[in-house]
Amino acid sequence: MEYLSMLKELEADCRPSDIGAGVAQARALAVRNQTADVYRRCFGCLDLTTLGVADTNESVQALAHKAAACSACFSGMPDVASVCVYPVFVDAAGLALGDADIAVTSVAGGFPASQTYLEVKMLELAMALENGADEVDIVMNVGQFLSGNYEAMASEIQALRDEAGEDTTLKVIIESGALVQPELIRRASLLVMEAGADFIKTSTGKTSVSATPEAALVMCGAIRDFYRKTGRRVGFKAAGGVSTPEAAVLYYSIVQSVLGEEWLTPSLFRIGASSLANQLLSAINGQPVAYF
Repeated sequence: MEYLSMLKELEADCRPSDIGAGVAQARALAVRNQTADVYRRCFGCLDLTTLGVADTNESVQALAHKAAACSACFSGMPDVASVCVYPVFVDAAGLALGDADIAVTSVAGGFPASQTYLEVKMLELAMALENGADEVDIVMNVGQFLSGNYEAMASEIQALRDEAGEDTTLKVIIESGALVQPELIRRASLLVMEAGADFIKTSTGKTSVSATPEAALVMCGAIRDFYRKTGRRVGFKAAGGVSTPEAAVLYYSIVQSVLGEEWLTPSLFRIGASSLANQLLSAINGQPVAYF
């Protein structure tokens, strides 16, 4: 696939003043959006995540059991969108979720650094799907991208897209904190969308800089322009350091202001987090909740 012509066609200035103004507009909207209803909507867009070095089958199953029972324990609460785990725990998460309408998300493809052989990435992804993953989060090859090897990086994403198949939701992490420059964040977003990503995601949460409102605004702008060109809606996922209701609502408001209300569903908007679930429950219930 020819990626460079697409980049040239959708190249755009990412002026700091415009980004700052866009974030300021979203912050003003977020103040109005700090309501119980929006907190619930953010909760329903959560990829409830456990990616710790001490994870076990038992700890993953305990988290998944609580996710499956949450809507019954808290009146009016939606289910989270998914439970996100390492590939080796996909089966345990799926068994614990049972018949709940909650997806199992697996990180894969050499997460979090993406520094391994393509064959290994493809095998890991295939094994996660074989064990029951509904969705897969992978990381683009940041080194290839920063070296200007755009075709090689995007072709790898396309190979993993093909391996996943069209029935699997594929989220691609661009690791926006490592790219720094808005132009690079936009370029990476466009490349991975053209390569077949269903979602573009800010971060792994494993680097010093994770999600930022500025990166989110640039990424959502790229999604908007890609949709106008292709007619294909791609989702946005904020992850890494999103730990308060206020932060969740800010990312919700960025999506709302740039992409519109139709993007504010779990099919097109996600937040990857762990402690945020309890914080949202606490904000909705008006008292500290330590359910998860």
